[in-house]
Amino acid sequence: MRIAFVGKGGSGKTTTAALFARTVAKRGARVLAIDADINQHLGVALGADPDAPPPRALGGDLTWLKDHLRADNPLLPSADVMIKTSPPGPGSRLLGLDPAGELLQRFAGAGGGVPYLVTGSFDEADIGVSCYHSKTGAVELYLNHLVDGPGEYVAVDMTAGADAFASGLFTRFDLTVLVCEPTRRGVGVYEQYAEHAATHGVALRVLGNKISGDDDVAWLREQVGESLIGCLSQSPWIRAAERGSVRPLAELEPANRAVLNRVVAELDARTRDWEAYHRDTVEFHLRNVRAWAPHADNQIPPVSAYAR
Repeated sequence: MRIAFVGKGGSGKTTTAALFARTVAKRGARVLAIDADINQHLGVALGADPDAPPPRALGGDLTWLKDHLRADNPLLPSADVMIKTSPPGPGSRLLGLDPAGELLQRFAGAGGGVPYLVTGSFDEADIGVSCYHSKTGAVELYLNHLVDGPGEYVAVDMTAGADAFASGLFTRFDLTVLVCEPTRRGVGVYEQYAEHAATHGVALRVLGNKISGDDDVAWLREQVGESLIGCLSQSPWIRAAERGSVRPLAELEPANRAVLNRVVAELDARTRDWEAYHRDTVEFHLRNVRAWAPHADNQIPPVSAYAR
């Protein structure tokens, strides 16, 4: 199952994504964490050495990634014709979460016992030339070709705000959790996300964070209603983690561990419709193609060409 953590900048998305990944890893589940934020801090939040070289970035090695994914697909004769939404088709390579797989061997780092991927941050060559979607597109391609199985988890730390709606990336998750401080700005991001989510059938829940007391909980519930899945209280453990000191998960406050378990249970209760999932993949791909090359409608393969 796949879960995305979204919210306004500074809401605690990265710390919460790391907590979730460590929670399911502690249960013995296979889990992969993905840092899809422009600020690459998920590895350190998981427990990686902040002074160690970062893992190879998905977004920094796009040609290899595209060649690996397209494999023998006759619809994709070269990496140049692949875009961020390209779905798998006949001959494409589908991926699993086996850490011995070629892609994870090439790209994955390890933090606190959890393997993780990074999409990559801006470098000098990108400034004034590229938008960040050129990086997050690598994550979308990866997820489009991933076949995760029962008892496996992918946790993605997303960019701030509602940026995922600029592509089909928001449809790649079984559950989207918006991390929300008890502030007007935090709730504003939820309202923006909820509007788009309702249109496209996205499962959206709110996780309160940096909660000081019952008044904060009551205010958040008044603002977001039944979408509120729980609240993480102010925590010395979390504050230390945000400063780079990642302690054993068993030392996290019991009330906060209970909230994380509730998030896991909410995700576990969901069932993925693989047929609908692939259909959405193709739909957003064709939408992107037509937006970028409206004159080439007669050259676009029909939806049936992408069926598996």
